[in-house]
Amino acid sequence: MNKLLSLAVSAALGLALAPAALAAGKPVSLAIVNAKVVTMDGALHVYDNGTLIIDGGNIVAVGDAGLERDYAPTQTIDAHGDIAMPGMINAHNHIAMMAFRGLGEYRTDDRLRKFFFPLESKMLDRQLINVASRQAAMELAVGGVTTVVDMYYHEDEVAKAVRDVGIRGVLGETVMNFPVVDAPQPYGGFDYAVDFIKQFKGDPLITPAFAPHAPYSVSPQMLTKIQQAAEQYDVPVLMHLAEPPDEWERVKTKFPEAAKFNDELAYLDSTGILSPRLLAAHVLRASDADIALLKARDVGVSHNPKANTKGHGGLSPALEMVHAGMDVGLGTDGPLSGNQMDIVSVMGYAKRVANIRHPEETTFKPPELVTMATIGGARALKMDKRIGSLEVGKAADVILIDTHSLNMQPMYDVYAAIVYQANAGDIHTTIVNGRIVARDGKVLTIDLDKQRQEWGAVTKKVSDFSKTLDY
Repeated sequence: MNKLLSLAVSAALGLALAPAALAAGKPVSLAIVNAKVVTMDGALHVYDNGTLIIDGGNIVAVGDAGLERDYAPTQTIDAHGDIAMPGMINAHNHIAMMAFRGLGEYRTDDRLRKFFFPLESKMLDRQLINVASRQAAMELAVGGVTTVVDMYYHEDEVAKAVRDVGIRGVLGETVMNFPVVDAPQPYGGFDYAVDFIKQFKGDPLITPAFAPHAPYSVSPQMLTKIQQAAEQYDVPVLMHLAEPPDEWERVKTKFPEAAKFNDELAYLDSTGILSPRLLAAHVLRASDADIALLKARDVGVSHNPKANTKGHGGLSPALEMVHAGMDVGLGTDGPLSGNQMDIVSVMGYAKRVANIRHPEETTFKPPELVTMATIGGARALKMDKRIGSLEVGKAADVILIDTHSLNMQPMYDVYAAIVYQANAGDIHTTIVNGRIVARDGKVLTIDLDKQRQEWGAVTKKVSDFSKTLDY
């Protein structure tokens, strides 16, 4: 059967799948054949005509063509030369803010205080957070993101939405020193977080976490309490770090006991929060000594270059952190800051930002950027034993990228093509835990008509209220 006929048959079946031929061999659930398999393993193996064997939620074999003859798959995907690679990890987000994307974009001064905070305080409730998170998770899935890291409010609703779509979530309930929508008392988010962790600990797709908002909004005593609780419950900690230019001054003003330390990281280190459990978002200002301390404490970092440059935040020393041996992933930040949810566009942008910061140096090479989007993000989360690369025993989180689109030709180097030629629209299949969750730009796991109706109601409500604000 030629390729066009094969695709026509697949379309008629409603899936990019061909029924597996009857064959002797070990029964498995899925085989991906005729793929350019980019493993992102330790040796960066690429199989030009490769095969990936999946059973249930795990990868059981990866290698050259012909490997499939040892197996009897229930389903087979013929990739026709398309790229099969690990699903990407969006290492920093606030996905429920999807409800507010595109609003307030004409304001250049104090957008958060004068526009966003009033909008958030009026609009946020469980229903909005659930529906908006589901909408964002859909965009993440079709764009090839199989794991999203999120910190916001009502994270139990975020978890339900992410799980409905079928992607992974590392989700942190926000803790801060003033009342918020789901915690009427200062630091009430801590108790909410404990309940959330107890509810979702052990879920196959959801990793619950604590999310102290930032050093200037959480006391040193609470940071220590969070770190101790994270150890007790064996969960990650997510926090913004070194984002605003005046962060250290704000910390000392809010918490005078911090002033006895020479710098912000020395102060944070005294609380115990700098540990392998911490994934720090942004880190826009870090000296060589700071980077050395973060490396020594095995802190992971999310580099969010598109959001940081849009918001005048600055140019991250991400190159220095990677070259120092730190584990650095890529994130978009929330839809108000990063707007788009895919990580494909962030890879090339990270290179451009590094070039501006280091105009006389050779900065990130394509394999380094793909590493940050996949296994680097997994290492930053300390989840690299399970996700981030296509290796035997790991979770079957896989995406397929069309290599036949005009923008993907010619393809002389697969890493360069992924970083500089691909876009989110080239990703035609997303598999999470062995389950196909998105194909050809559509999510396969939820009632799309119901989501459209609920999403329309949410956005109308937000739009009506936003018109009453000065922005």
